[in-house]
This record gives sequence, structure tokens and C-alpha cells, in this order.
Amino acid sequence: MEANEHEHVIEVTGLRRVYGGGFEAVRGIDFSVRRGEIFALLGTNGAGKTSTVELLEGLAAPAGGQVRVLGHDPYTERAAVRPRTGVMLQEGGFPSELTVAETARMWAGCVSGARPEGEVLALVGLEAKAGVRVKQLSGGQRRRLDLALALLGDPEVLFLDEPTTGLDAEGRHDTWDLVSALRDRGTTVLLTTHYLEEAENLADRLAIMHEGRIAVTGTPAEVTASEPSRITFELPDGYFVGDLPPLAALGVSDHTVDGRTVRLRTRELQRAATRLLLWAQETGVELRRLDVRSASLEEAFLGIAKDASAATATKKEYAA
Repeated sequence: MEANEHEHVIEVTGLRRVYGGGFEAVRGIDFSVRRGEIFALLGTNGAGKTSTVELLEGLAAPAGGQVRVLGHDPYTERAAVRPRTGVMLQEGGFPSELTVAETARMWAGCVSGARPEGEVLALVGLEAKAGVRVKQLSGGQRRRLDLALALLGDPEVLFLDEPTTGLDAEGRHDTWDLVSALRDRGTTVLLTTHYLEEAENLADRLAIMHEGRIAVTGTPAEVTASEPSRITFELPDGYFVGDLPPLAALGVSDHTVDGRTVRLRTRELQRAATRLLLWAQETGVELRRLDVRSASLEEAFLGIAKDASAATATKKEYAA
């Protein structure tokens, strides 16, 4: 066991993946995942998330750079890595005529030290479906079966590719609780997801990919801090934006007005909100429908994607 395996169980350096025809899906990325951490890999369709995860799982060799999982190369040292990892793919291919229990039992035969199938089916809420044929399961139930099979080996590292696709709200929250409990037991989890709320609720840290590169990485709070917070309210009749204290003095970077509704954007939320409320109190003004909130991960995600696209377009213009 290498020394850094105790802290970082996944290390990616300069990672590249190139498909036939020369398409570069992953363009030299770097990140690491600590033991007992949930790390989310986000990005728009085609950003390179799944291509990256497949390299981490050892399903292909990188075109450049290096991957280490639990201190080993997951492609050339697959035998040392695979028994200690669990993988939940975007789509599982199960024999449709087998029952849920038979499928889990068959899969357990391929896993070293597999847990009892009844135990993992109970973990994902499928114990009542043990005798049901796979073809009779709903899409959400199949995703739960995917997760159950990934947990059979009680993995140290768990790869989840879009784990809650097809689940209803209750099933999604149940899965979040299960993944959080696994993390609390010391399991390291790397997941991809299109649900930004999922990443915001689950991830200790995350990275946002765009066109094969990592645009930003950090905790959800650090990433959302890259976007301004918002203060929205309605002014009463007879008052206008010009009656407010100077917006620059409030720490407001920009604003919009829609009828009586004013929206302020600021990177100094506490300062702006405090001064605005003091002004309202001193003036005797009621700020109706007042809404004060930090930026969401969705806003940060869209802003980062927009900035990255603009930067790419600028580079292409210069190259031309």
C-alpha cells in the first residue's frame, strides 16, 4: 500500500482520453479524492464525465496522464483494484427472466467475499421484490438493483454513474441517505449526476467539467461563492430604485427592475441586506416579498459553463 493511499484513494494527473478519429473527450485533467469523501463530477452532456469515470474504473487505458485508485493503476493492475471497488453504471444489463434475488445471487458469484443478497436488497428497499422478474421492475427499481449489485462486495471505493436517474423524489432521497451512510462508514464515493440538487446535498467536494476540462473544483459552498447572491423585493408605489441608498455603497454589482420588483446581485450579501433593511426601517418603507438568498449550485454551474464557452470561443477566434 502506498503512503498516499491513506489520504487520497483516487489521484488523477494530466488525464487524457482520445477516441477513434482523434476526438479528445478528456483533455488533461487533475483532481484527487480523499478517503471517506463523496466527490461529484458534474458537467453538461459531452463534458467528459463518463469518459473519465470509465478510466477510473479501469475499463480503458488513458491516452495520456496517470490514474491511481487505492494506490494502483486501475487498468494495468485491475486484479488489485477491482475486488475493492463497486461500480454502478448508467445502465445495467440484466437477464430479464431472472428474479431480483436470482440476479443478485448470480452477481454475488462473481464478487469476492460477497455480502448476502438479502442484505443488499434490503439496503436499497428491494426486499419485497426479491421474487419478481427483472423485466417486471420499473425503471427506478432497476436503478435500485444496479446499486444493490454495486454494494455486494462492501467496496472501499464506490463509483456511481447517474445513480438516481429514473427514481421518484422519495427514492432519490432514500438513495441520498444510503450514500451518505456509506460515506459515514468510510466508503469513498465518486458520482456523476445531472441533478445539481443531488450534488449540493451529497458532495463534500465537486468538480465541474466542460469540453473535457475541469472548469472549477471545490466544496459546493466554494463553487457557489463564485456567483453573486440575490436580494429581491417589491417597492411600494411612489418609491423607485433611485430612492434607495447608492447601490455601490450597498455592495451591489448589478440590478434589474421589473415593474415594482427590484432584483439586486451582490457578492457582499450580509452587508447589502443589512444596509437595505436599515434604510427601509429609517424610511418607514415596507419591502414586500423580500427574498434574500445565496447563489445556488445551478446558477454557479450555468455561469461557469457560460464563461468556459465564451473563453473557448475567444481562443478559437484568436487561433483563426
